[in-house]
Amino acid sequence: MSGQAHLRHVFGYRTGITSSVVFQDEQTIVFPCGSNLVLYNTEQKTQKFIAGLDKSLGMTAMAISPNRRYVALAEKTAEKPVITIYDLQALRKKKTISSPDVHSNEFVSIAFSPDSKYLAAQGSQPDWTLVYWSWEKSKQLAAVRTSLGNQIRQISFNPHDCTQLCVVGTDIFRLYRYGENNLKPHGISKVEPHNFLCHAWVTDEKIVVGTEDGVWILLDNGEPKIEYHLSAIPKPENAKSAKDNDVSNEKTEYNITAVVSTAKGLALACSPGLVHWFEREPATNQQGTGVNQAGTKDSYQLVRSIHIPVDPTGTSDVDQMSSHKITHLVVSPSEEVIVACTDAHQIYSFNLTSVDLAMKGSEFLQKNMVDAAIKGQSIPSEFISFEPIAQSFHHGQILGLDTCIRKPLIATCAADRSVRIWNFESNTLELSKQFAEEAYSIALHPTGLYALVGFSDKLRLMNLLIDDIRTFHEFPIRGCRECAFSNGGHLLAAVHGNVIQIFSLTTFENVTNLKGHNGKIRCIVWSSDDNKLISCGMDGAVYEWDPQKGTRTGESVLKSCSYTSVTVSTDTKTIYAVGSDRSLKEISDSQITREVMSDDVLLTTVVLSHSGRMLFCGTQTGHLRSFVFPLTEKGDCQDYIGHCAPITKMKLTAMDEFLVTVSDDCSVMVWRIQERDGRVGKGEKEANWAEEILITKTDLEEKNSVMSELRTRVEELKMENEYQLRLKDMNYNERIKELTEKFIQEMETLKTKNQMLKTEKEREEAHHEVQLQEVMEKHSKELQDLESASNQKLMIEYEKYQDLQTNSQKKEEDYEKQLRSMEESRERMLEELNEFYNSKLAEKNTAMDNLNREIREQTMEYDVTKRLIEEDADREILETKIRYERRLREEREANARLKGESGIMKKKFTSLQKEIDDHKEELKKFHVETQKLNGVIRNLEKDIQGLRKEIQERDETIQDKEKRIYDLKKKNQELEKFKFVLDYKIKELKKQIEPRENDIKNYKEQIQEMEAELERFHKQNAQLEINIAEMKQKHKSVENELTQERQATRDVEAIVKRFKTDLFNCVGAIQDPKVLKASVIALYKKHIHEDLSVQTNKAGDATVDADIQKEFNRQREHLERSVGGLRKKLARDSEIHRVGYVRIMQENVSLIAEINNLRRELKVHRNRIAELEAALGLNRKQGETARQLLNQVAKNRQNAQLEVEYEQAKQALEAQQQLIFQLQKRLNDADRNTSNADDILRDLQLTVHSPLSKSGLSIEPLPPISPGKNAKQEEQ
Repeated sequence: MSGQAHLRHVFGYRTGITSSVVFQDEQTIVFPCGSNLVLYNTEQKTQKFIAGLDKSLGMTAMAISPNRRYVALAEKTAEKPVITIYDLQALRKKKTISSPDVHSNEFVSIAFSPDSKYLAAQGSQPDWTLVYWSWEKSKQLAAVRTSLGNQIRQISFNPHDCTQLCVVGTDIFRLYRYGENNLKPHGISKVEPHNFLCHAWVTDEKIVVGTEDGVWILLDNGEPKIEYHLSAIPKPENAKSAKDNDVSNEKTEYNITAVVSTAKGLALACSPGLVHWFEREPATNQQGTGVNQAGTKDSYQLVRSIHIPVDPTGTSDVDQMSSHKITHLVVSPSEEVIVACTDAHQIYSFNLTSVDLAMKGSEFLQKNMVDAAIKGQSIPSEFISFEPIAQSFHHGQILGLDTCIRKPLIATCAADRSVRIWNFESNTLELSKQFAEEAYSIALHPTGLYALVGFSDKLRLMNLLIDDIRTFHEFPIRGCRECAFSNGGHLLAAVHGNVIQIFSLTTFENVTNLKGHNGKIRCIVWSSDDNKLISCGMDGAVYEWDPQKGTRTGESVLKSCSYTSVTVSTDTKTIYAVGSDRSLKEISDSQITREVMSDDVLLTTVVLSHSGRMLFCGTQTGHLRSFVFPLTEKGDCQDYIGHCAPITKMKLTAMDEFLVTVSDDCSVMVWRIQERDGRVGKGEKEANWAEEILITKTDLEEKNSVMSELRTRVEELKMENEYQLRLKDMNYNERIKELTEKFIQEMETLKTKNQMLKTEKEREEAHHEVQLQEVMEKHSKELQDLESASNQKLMIEYEKYQDLQTNSQKKEEDYEKQLRSMEESRERMLEELNEFYNSKLAEKNTAMDNLNREIREQTMEYDVTKRLIEEDADREILETKIRYERRLREEREANARLKGESGIMKKKFTSLQKEIDDHKEELKKFHVETQKLNGVIRNLEKDIQGLRKEIQERDETIQDKEKRIYDLKKKNQELEKFKFVLDYKIKELKKQIEPRENDIKNYKEQIQEMEAELERFHKQNAQLEINIAEMKQKHKSVENELTQERQATRDVEAIVKRFKTDLFNCVGAIQDPKVLKASVIALYKKHIHEDLSVQTNKAGDATVDADIQKEFNRQREHLERSVGGLRKKLARDSEIHRVGYVRIMQENVSLIAEINNLRRELKVHRNRIAELEAALGLNRKQGETARQLLNQVAKNRQNAQLEVEYEQAKQALEAQQQLIFQLQKRLNDADRNTSNADDILRDLQLTVHSPLSKSGLSIEPLPPISPGKNAKQEEQ
């Protein structure tokens, strides 16, 4: 049985992808992790997943459509780079496109057009080709080479023009426009060459670009308008010290790596880990050293600098800020939240509507300048910071992983020198701590209260406190790569070089050392009962140890394989290991009993479920592989797409509910697993997790004191806030009075304007009424002229119609003559067939008489054959019944499972439908607002143009309507004539259908009667079987009595034989009287004297026994005669029943064939009725033209003639088939199971068909019989 795995939650983020974070809606962001796209809801903290390509070599770029419906993902494959478009609502792949013009191995940037219909992609070196697609049609529209060797960084569409694109790169800033199936450079760029790293559109003509030198430039139609040097911004104190210490960082310190534009301003990301927010101002001068050239209407002021929160990864804050480079910025659809992603696998967010941003740029700079002047140093670094959008992730290779039993915790350690504790139930980060040394391995105690971490200097045992991880014991083991607690938690095992050391957790003493490995130990696993420890290493050895005695109990050494992971079954009898030889090995009793090869990929880890029914392996490509368990020879398995790098560790939770995997891509993935038949682990019911935590006494006292101080502070703040609120209320009341007076004055002015507009409107309405009256008089005169002309044309068309009607009558007469001739030929053909089949029937009657004689001779043999066949048939029926009952049970289980899945899908559909409705309502609101804003301008312009064109349009409309009226009148006249003809045909067809439906009803009643009769026969058979069983019992008792009598007869015969022998010996002494006397006495004593008492007792009963024996013989003869009669009666009844059953089955077959024929005829008539109704126009609102109706009628008439011919030919064939069927029935009545009957039947069919074939006539086969109905009849 194999296991199924589904991603439940991921902790991590994949870097190295252009535009790798996008917003689906206000609450949902989409980002890559491993080989999947993650849809993370920031409100509900839930995740959905879209799997990438199976054979992908890496993701390179990502983009979302402006309508937020689709996301495009560029990936590298073995052949060429491809772009896959995914539907974010259906969570499935929509399109996959590629270009033959791209000769590079990846796309560096992709973008959707504003209308979401087109897609542009920039290829990489060596050709740097820009491709333009209509992605819905998978059609490439244009391609152009954008660089001769310089690197291209980013491309984008003009937000208001689907044909204009911007391309930036090293010394490259170009605008391209699509037209005439080509992409051509557009406009002239006047900006000086820079290493452009990013850009963003401000309007349809203005673009902001960021350079490597820390300068952002605002371009208007390719001409620089504003230049701003970020080096002019006062630096944080620690950044200045970093500059003094490292001069080499001076050039790259202000790289602008990302830029995003909103309606309020710009956000630019630069090193080290800063985002500067510039707000757009209507002023004409520029703050600081920025340049504002004459003529521009926009200026920008620095409002706030936001930095990445310092995570103590490095030795100082400067190391942290310089190492975290922001690679991408994105804002939410409402432009309220900005999200930043870094190259350190982190995603942060910041609310732009925060109160801190209310302070304007001048106030911000003045405050910082004053503080710096007072302190006599540079500006401090207490800038506002981002917050992790979910939690902080690992940004180094994950080296260790473990789970516990009593708590839903996952412990990981990584090369970033951090230890993190995750909760897989709440999907949160419980604890995180950074250390000065790198952690190589980690183990979690079964209680979840302690952690064992192997550092480069020592192995430390730590307490997991409420908010900290503290060491309370150290073991002198350097660079411990593997460690593990026992399942009971009383022992711990740690690898020290090639030795495994066992320690007691209560005394911390070294219990024993396990020596034997010659190479690096890669994995150690405790058995379920802690009586065994299994280890594997790079030396190709898998050892079983007894940790109590310190001895090795089993070994399996294969020098050609370097083992990387091992697992053991619950009963500790079987070990599964994977290594460098691309195979999964099953080891039992120190021998490799089975080896499953994995030629396509290297297996890195292996784990077996506690239930022993699921086996999972991690691969070098990052996929999770589930093997069918127990293992098969072929190694049947299924892969699940997960990570994008080799899986290094893999652990199961205590109750087989979740599987946790970690990889070199710095991500942690939690999989929900279940068995193939739907069974899940014991944890499906709500787990009773422990809620106890550890906290030190000093920490508790500190927290209590802080809480008391905070309470007093809260009380002080309440009093202060109440005083401030009273002051604000007074100020606001005065402000309200001023505003009300101002608005009253404005309302008075608006009322006067409104009155003036009303008078002007009334004057314009009077003028338009006069013009309208003149136009109506003119149009009425033209209408009269058109009516007179149309009447003349109508008369001409009516004459043409009369001519066509006479022609159609002539054609009808010709068709009737042809029908009569065909009727005569058909009657002649039927007479010839009747004569032929009568002669054949006489011949076959004689053959049947001969056959009956042979059948009577073979009756005895047939009885034996029949009995054997019935036994075989009963056995087959029983097996078939059992098999179908099993299949029915399986189908019911599958149906129940599918119903459950259907319910889940319905719930998903309702939630998605609700989201769709909400989005639609929002879109409607936006459309209404847009229409209101644009409607004022458009309505005024359209009123002027509309009044000018109204007269001309009304003239054209009246002419078109007059023509249409004339055409419709003409069509109505023609349609009324055809309607009469078609109504008559429909009535005739309905009359023909009614008898057929009555016949079908009668046939169904006959079938029900025959089924009832068949049920009576079954009951008679059951009663006969009961009678046979009683007769067999009586027969058996008679046979027992007969056996006893035969034994008594044999005993008497033996006595008589012995008496005769003695008498013969006595007669030998007949010449000697004395000897004869002695012999007679001895003979008397031997045979008579010893049994005298018995004989005297039986003498009286001798006559009675003779009478009893005579009566017994008479009853036995009577019973034998009765049994013989019953056997004959049983044979006759079974033969009668069999003949009746065969007759019923044949009648069912004929009835089913007749039903099939009637159904086909009914279908033909229904199609015919549908055609006639369509021709009459009953199924549409308006009729068709007269010519189309005439053609339709002519076509229908031709079809009617062909149908009449077809019906006549079919009736002739049915008569022939009925005759053949009667002949077959008479043969089957004789005996269907004799070989001679089958041979004669085949000869009969050959002789029936051969004359017709020679004469050129064709006989159709018998009509099809529904197999499903035959099966039901046979079962009944």
